[in-house]
Amino acid sequence: MNTRIPLYPAVFAEQEKTLLQSEDFKVSAWTYPSGVLAVSLENCRGRLVVLPYQGQMIWSAVFEGCDLTMRSLFEQPRPCPTIIDTYGCFMFHSGLLRNGCPAPDDTHALHGEMPCAPMDTAWLELGEDFVRLGGSYQYAKGFGDRYRACPSVTLRADSALFDIDMAVTNLAGKPMDLMYMAHMNYAYVAGGRFVEPFGMQRLHLRTSVPDHVKPTPDWSAYMAQLTEHPEQLACLERPELYDPEIVFFFDGVGTDATGHAHFLLEHPDGAAFYTRYRPKQFEHAARWILHTPDQQVAAFVLPSTCEPEGYNAQKAKGHVRSLAAGASASFCVTTGYLSAQERRKLLD
Repeated sequence: MNTRIPLYPAVFAEQEKTLLQSEDFKVSAWTYPSGVLAVSLENCRGRLVVLPYQGQMIWSAVFEGCDLTMRSLFEQPRPCPTIIDTYGCFMFHSGLLRNGCPAPDDTHALHGEMPCAPMDTAWLELGEDFVRLGGSYQYAKGFGDRYRACPSVTLRADSALFDIDMAVTNLAGKPMDLMYMAHMNYAYVAGGRFVEPFGMQRLHLRTSVPDHVKPTPDWSAYMAQLTEHPEQLACLERPELYDPEIVFFFDGVGTDATGHAHFLLEHPDGAAFYTRYRPKQFEHAARWILHTPDQQVAAFVLPSTCEPEGYNAQKAKGHVRSLAAGASASFCVTTGYLSAQERRKLLD
């Protein structure tokens, strides 16, 4: 039988303290100097740090001594209402009413209202072979939308892979727009190679230029090449050209017999970052690459219900889902680190 333990802000102190421990897991809690509350989930392979009351974003992920998290300007999470003011985490839940980079005719914040949402509840669950952190957040706007979001992250015994889940229910009496992306900000790996075992119908470059992107002549020339031949960027070997950012969109992602798509960022030493998901849940996916002195990221796959170009552009393309009154939608991504041996076994 699984054991569920509710969390309360009063549990968290300045010093890290153990909340529970078993043969396979250790769970600790503390408060960052910034005031943000944090929980760590640990097994014999590594550790996740999750922010239970700030969107339940995963602040960091380290397995087998490898840091999976992007390099950023932020040494610790900051309490803030929007992701741009604490953009240094491993993963955040992008959406749910709006998603992506707002265009000049959009009114929403970058990546919507969910990334830093003030969670209403948080809890731990311990099973025979897993530990899970979950919670709930109820969004309500006068004369507008109302929904309940329930994210969770699950770590299993002796595994460097973990599940990230999101369930959303429309509590209003009318349909709501739904735009969701599992935004995983993986570390940049010099010489890393993108691998898609089941391929895709089309890989194409984002042609729109968000306000935060400031093109240079060299970058613009490289974008012109990638527009014609996007397959040229198969390996992370030209960091000087990944500033500003480069974003690709995927169409027709291939799946295995179980309906899962698989993506890897292979390391030169044989290990890999890995993600799998069901395209039936996420009709779209993107890739985000950036290498500057302050920020380095290789988000090799970002599963999404839409492209990350802002509400109005996606509405015009017919990419904004409608969730009926009282209806629910669920999403699950499995992601993390594979040793060289695990990677070979997966691809055999």
